[in-house]
Amino acid sequence: MTSTLTAPTENAEAVRNAAPAPSVTRLGQNIGARVDGIRLGGDITDDEVEFIRTALAAHKAVVFRDQNLTDESQYAFAQRLGTPTQAHPTVHSTGLERLTLEGAANSWHTDVTFVDRIPKISILRAIDLPPYGGATIWANTTAAYKALPEPLRILADNLWATHSNEYDYAAGHQSEDNSEHRREFTRNVFETEHPVVHVHPETGERSLLLGHFVKGFTGLKPREFQDLFSAFQDRITKEDNTFRWNWNDGDVVLWDNHATQHYGVKDFGDHHRKIRRVTLAGAVPTAVGGERSRIITGDATDFSVIDEPRPLVGYLGDAADL
Repeated sequence: MTSTLTAPTENAEAVRNAAPAPSVTRLGQNIGARVDGIRLGGDITDDEVEFIRTALAAHKAVVFRDQNLTDESQYAFAQRLGTPTQAHPTVHSTGLERLTLEGAANSWHTDVTFVDRIPKISILRAIDLPPYGGATIWANTTAAYKALPEPLRILADNLWATHSNEYDYAAGHQSEDNSEHRREFTRNVFETEHPVVHVHPETGERSLLLGHFVKGFTGLKPREFQDLFSAFQDRITKEDNTFRWNWNDGDVVLWDNHATQHYGVKDFGDHHRKIRRVTLAGAVPTAVGGERSRIITGDATDFSVIDEPRPLVGYLGDAADL
């Protein structure tokens, strides 16, 4: 009887050494890039962690193709980049570690701005994709601030805004939606006063902090707020300041939640769209004058710790070519 010998399986380190070096491909001038050469998971190296952090700081939203993560490996990967938050301050019905999102938000927002400690990074992976549509669009709020004419920059630097999870900015009033999801979303009301311009805790760049949770500007009348909000928001979402990604199976996208807004496009009819999100603890926003955001209502300590910013080694600014 003849036995067949098989070569020993290569260990993980040998496989990594044989893999191509990580690379970044820019997908838009102001925002968006694809990262190749890194297999995401809980075993990524320290060098890979820093590579991802630097790419994210430069490009604000980065795509990883063909990752095929599980719930467990998505969460383990998140733990290598920072401290995961709870899934959401109020929505716990899909679990405490990750948020399952059905459908699409269909409006521009930054994640969870109604609390004081805004998540610094969101990690999204596709679970169930429609046969068409369902793209996500991101906008660079740092580039939008830099492009403001000086009078608008001075105005924005001195404005504060109230963000609330109970407010429907598209309708311009407290939401009367009585759906089960809406009731869970607003079961605890949070309101926080944030500077309209905050200093990014890791890059030092100034960025506009707005989106659909904003219900008013401190000291201004509703009509004044609406006009000014539209003026700033329209500059954030200008087409040349955005990046659109059409999802494929296995995709994972990370974005800098302190420097972007995003929009899930609801253009897939009655088809299903399901994605899972893990967010990482962030810092309390700081205004250009040094004041920190102020809690009006709600305590987010159960949702997230407050992150201690880590310096970025080798970051050259958002125009860096990595």
